[in-house]
This record gives sequence, C-alpha cells and structure tokens, in this order.
Amino acid sequence: MLPIAQVAHAGDGRLLATGGATQVEGSAGGGLVPWAVLAGYGTRDEFGGTAYYTQLQLPDYRLDSYGAAFTIDNRVEFSVARDRFDLGTLGKAIGMPGAALRQDILGVKWRLAGDLVYGDLPQISIGAQQKHDLDFTIPQLAGARHASGTDVYIAATRLVLGGAGGYDLLWNVTLRSSNANQFGLLGFGGDRGDRHWLAEGSLAMLFNPNWAVGLEYRQKPDNLSFAREDHAADGFLAWFPNKRLALVAAYVDLGSIAGLDRQRGWYLSLQGSL
Repeated sequence: MLPIAQVAHAGDGRLLATGGATQVEGSAGGGLVPWAVLAGYGTRDEFGGTAYYTQLQLPDYRLDSYGAAFTIDNRVEFSVARDRFDLGTLGKAIGMPGAALRQDILGVKWRLAGDLVYGDLPQISIGAQQKHDLDFTIPQLAGARHASGTDVYIAATRLVLGGAGGYDLLWNVTLRSSNANQFGLLGFGGDRGDRHWLAEGSLAMLFNPNWAVGLEYRQKPDNLSFAREDHAADGFLAWFPNKRLALVAAYVDLGSIAGLDRQRGWYLSLQGSL
C-alpha cells in the first residue's frame, strides 16, 4: 500500500512519486501510514493535489475510501476523505443486511524541516486528522464513547539512493496519538481506554523507475471489551507510469474486526495527481 520517489525519473519539478499515494484517511503516504511527503507534484510557489479511490475486500467486510488533497508551496497539505465500511457478514448477523459505517475525515499536514532526498535531515512533517462518524448507533452499542476524534502525528521520511543493493530505498516512521477504534469507523475511545501513542512504519524498494515494492505496519488502539482490535500490516506493489497516475495493489492483514477474525484481503487504490 505504499508509493515512493525515483530520482532517476525526475522530469520537471518534483521527482516521480515523491508525493506518494493516498492512505485510507486521505493523507499522502502509504495505504495505511501517512508519510512526511505532501500530495501532488507542486514545488515551492506552486499548487499540487491528488484525488483517489480505494477499495479493500475482506472475507466479511468491504471498505471504500475516496477523497482529495490540495498542497500549497510544497509546505502545507489539506485533505478530505470519506470512508464507507460495509458490514457484510456482521450486518446480516445483527439483522441489518446492507448496513454500513461511514466517516468523514478532514486532514492537514505541515512540512517542518528536512528533505526527502537531500541534506542531513529526512523530511519531517506534523499532521492532524479530524474524524467524524456519520453512523454512530452501532459503535455506541459496541462501547465507543465519542462519535468524533482527532488523530495527531509526526512523520519522518527519507529516500536513500542506492540503499538496497544499488536500488533506492525509502523508509518512513510515524508516531501517532489516537483514540480511533478501527481507524474511527467504530467510534472513539471505549470502556478499556481512550487515547494512545502508536507507532507506524513503512519500508519500500524501487526496483525500476516506475515500480516499487514494500511493507508497512500500523499499531492500533484496543479500547473496546466488545471485541479485540489487532494491529494492521500490508505488503504492496506500486506503479507510477507518469506524474498524473498511480496504482497501488496490496495484500492487507487487519486481524480481528468486531469479533470476526482473520480479516485479510486485497486492496486496490487509484490516484490522479497534479
């Protein structure tokens, strides 16, 4: 679920894939993890942006995510996203076939320091994601305390040229403060706890100017006695044919969701960029 930068394919302005793809909460980065990079290809004194659609198919659920991001001067990113989580098997079990949980997400990210490729420091950004559940009845019954919550995070991202046997290597580390249950789709906080500091990471290798392969990992809170919440991970393949298009496919493991175990499945994300 991750995308990356390729120095050998710079062209005009920012390097190919330096805006990453879009994660399921609308921020630039990998599919699960926000990176320090900003959406689109705008450089200093320019605008940039992206629009995306993502679908994740799990054995008992389905997630659809779509939205857009807008970047000013390669310094600040604003994003908006909507996630729709089809309850599938669980919906039928509780007598609500076709039921879904929806949330809206407003994001902002500010590049503080450093550079993705050059200089002594990696690119470092801080960000926030304001989330609001549009369907709170089921999360409330499950023990969630709030229908809204705000995640805040700091991310560091670096592209190491020739760092993996001659291939370029990208790494990212993100530290997030969150009380979101299942990314916020099951509300915020619960009877077992509320806000936690959580670690996230990404590692990717560019084996060709347009292709990348890698892994990512994301810790999640476990606030509800109703059902445990596992951490998330994925392995991905990303294709960047040009600066206007990105396609990411991944195999995602979300563990147990609302009492249904082994929620593993395929993820596909399409992004257009400016």
